[in-house]
Amino acid sequence: MMEIKALPLTRAAFAPFGDVLDIAGDPDKIINQGLCGRYHDRAQLDFGPEGRAGISLFNAEARALPYTLDLVERHPDGSQAFLPMHQNEWLVIVAEAGETPGPIHAFVAAPGQGINFHRGTWHGVLTPLHAPGLFAVVDRIGDTANLEEHWLDTPVLITGP
Repeated sequence: MMEIKALPLTRAAFAPFGDVLDIAGDPDKIINQGLCGRYHDRAQLDFGPEGRAGISLFNAEARALPYTLDLVERHPDGSQAFLPMHQNEWLVIVAEAGETPGPIHAFVAAPGQGINFHRGTWHGVLTPLHAPGLFAVVDRIGDTANLEEHWLDTPVLITGP
């Protein structure tokens, strides 16, 4: 079994796979009578020509590190954003691009960090590390299946930072 170490989620490390959604740095605008910082346009949402944006709620069971990864998936017709509705760390798993998944990378998202997978990015399933595993998910709603799964020939053991 291959083993990799989950690294802290950063914009630079995650850029090839999608967008990190957080409030790092100064807000782009101050609104609401000076009482709210707006961090503007943080994700490249893409729902394809025949899709529309939808918001769903996911309630996933918590997992633990080390975590054995044996399946990745991708959505060829649209992006997919995960917005935690909790203040806990969670695991983000991606694979480099290709018709089949390339090398696996894992990140630990800090409390308050969400992500947006770009269209077609191979990724692991939703993997909260603590209960509750409640997330708002913004993704493509449309008539196509928009899901491809790939079982790994060799599972990957993901350890903590």
